[in-house]
Amino acid sequence: MTTLLRARLLHTPRNPFVEDDALEVFDPGAVVFDEDGTILALGDYAQVRADHPEARQLDRRDALVLPGFVDAHVHYPQIPVIGAMGLRLLDWLATRTLPEEERFADPDYARLQARSFLGRLLANGTTSALVFGAHFAGAMDAFFAEAAASGLRLSAGLVLSDRNLTEALHTTPEQAFRDSSALIGRWHGRGRLRYAVTPRFSLSCSDAMLETAGRLLATHDDLFFTSHLNETRNEIRTVTDLFPDAADYLATYERHGLVGERSVFAHNVHPSDDELRRLAEGGASVCHCPSSNMFIGSGLFPLRRHLERGVRICLGSDVGGGTGFSLLKEGLMAYQGQMLLGEDGHPLTPARILYLATAAGAAALDLPEVGDLSPGRQADLVVLQPPPGSTLEAVVGHAPSAEAALAATITLAREESVSEVWVGGQRVLAAG
Repeated sequence: MTTLLRARLLHTPRNPFVEDDALEVFDPGAVVFDEDGTILALGDYAQVRADHPEARQLDRRDALVLPGFVDAHVHYPQIPVIGAMGLRLLDWLATRTLPEEERFADPDYARLQARSFLGRLLANGTTSALVFGAHFAGAMDAFFAEAAASGLRLSAGLVLSDRNLTEALHTTPEQAFRDSSALIGRWHGRGRLRYAVTPRFSLSCSDAMLETAGRLLATHDDLFFTSHLNETRNEIRTVTDLFPDAADYLATYERHGLVGERSVFAHNVHPSDDELRRLAEGGASVCHCPSSNMFIGSGLFPLRRHLERGVRICLGSDVGGGTGFSLLKEGLMAYQGQMLLGEDGHPLTPARILYLATAAGAAALDLPEVGDLSPGRQADLVVLQPPPGSTLEAVVGHAPSAEAALAATITLAREESVSEVWVGGQRVLAAG
């Protein structure tokens, strides 16, 4: 059976940082997909309906339908520390975050938190994510088991550290290799799951641990790599002290073969020009996490400098440094940050924000089957409906265009506006 979804449809099949007409709008529009979740048609409602008279129709004419969101940096063990105010990064880690992450030594607790985490992703319209995992192999087994049942497209891995955290969160390079290899064997490529080699950051890893990360990455040609980079100035100074023979923060990863097309670095708020050049040459992606950067006081993201040097950018919520799971909210925070930078910022239009939250993330995570609604893609969709009586309903009701409605939605819509989520043509969330 084919399904026809009628709605106000918006997506970015082209890069709006490069092309002015990258945003495609169909209002009224329709998307048709088959029982395997493959999109068969997209366009104006009347034409699509005429071309597919046999399809069952779902009428969502008052809703906006967007591609499923792609969160390229979000921490599975950090839901309980959202909103820990008044702390900079290293104090935030020491006093609130690391003690919570120690609790994931208990697989039962980890499983409960995994269910909560995955439920919050879905509730916010996120259908694909690169997930920063836990420090315990049992916790990652629990996460992958729950993730497999969720149907989401997820990449994640065991977090590796051997210094400067707490003893409970440390491991040895040898144990890290054994535990990670076992997880890769059990979970990588199973359904919609993939593995990401995940040293926490160079501040908590010796050269031997980073070398182990490089060995792991070399065992398969389709593994991902993710870590943190240049988040705060104090962190950068500490890394410089720990690696006196490294030219800069990025070099601590480069020397072990960790900067490539399947590498995603979170933050990069304070990069040098040479680091940007090398990131671009390596094909790595940088995940912008605006609410976290502001909440923890890390700084405003130099988007213009990244784009001018050809660095690939995507968007992440960074729960729990970030202030929630909504990539719409992250888009708004990114917009505000660039506005505050003035001439040093890069203007973000609704099309650019949508692209960062969808197609850019899909490109960074090598998910060519999702990211926009073009025929041939998988039907990963989020249906956004203003709650009755809400400010969003009042604003969208007067929006002069679908693009204006998208801008209002980015500004005002959050979890309560997500009415349905589809992954691979299957409805996995229906609010109410």
